[in-house]
Amino acid sequence: ARSRSAEKITYTDLLVKVTASALRQHPRLNASWNKDSITLNHDINIGLAVAVEDGLVVPVIHHADTLGLSKLAARRGELVSKAQAGKLSLNDLRGGTFTISNLGMYGVDSFNAIVNPPQVAILAVSRIADRVVPLNGQPAVQPMLTLSLSCDHRVVDGARGAQFLQTLADLIENPMQLLD
Repeated sequence: ARSRSAEKITYTDLLVKVTASALRQHPRLNASWNKDSITLNHDINIGLAVAVEDGLVVPVIHHADTLGLSKLAARRGELVSKAQAGKLSLNDLRGGTFTISNLGMYGVDSFNAIVNPPQVAILAVSRIADRVVPLNGQPAVQPMLTLSLSCDHRVVDGARGAQFLQTLADLIENPMQLLD
């Protein structure tokens, strides 16, 4: 039998996985703005905003699109532990091409995050909460997640941002697509 990672898979891990896949489909959101020009980044390096005693740090999961879920979870766990201990290296902090800021664990229903230059977009993740929604013409209680995307409009307009969010929603609602 194969050995499984002892690292717990979190919603953040799943979001990093689906975001990396969506970025591969929407490369303009994985770009950088440098000195009046756009650089399309081949590597998908996702920064995760982590609260620490003195504020916020953004360690980076390099090549996030190439990692399986267990390796991604292990790397996320390692980076968060290093961040909380104040032991992140420069390599842990550099090279981010897109950032995820997750405040769901604080009970936040919605927020807007600020783009980290030279990146051109950041995803704000709120809590998962039960909400009444229509289902087959009847009210039903379903778990809902609010995602908010902030973009540098010099590179990503609202239509491209909306297409990216639609891809994210499709992947979250149909995760088997990640196996294709």
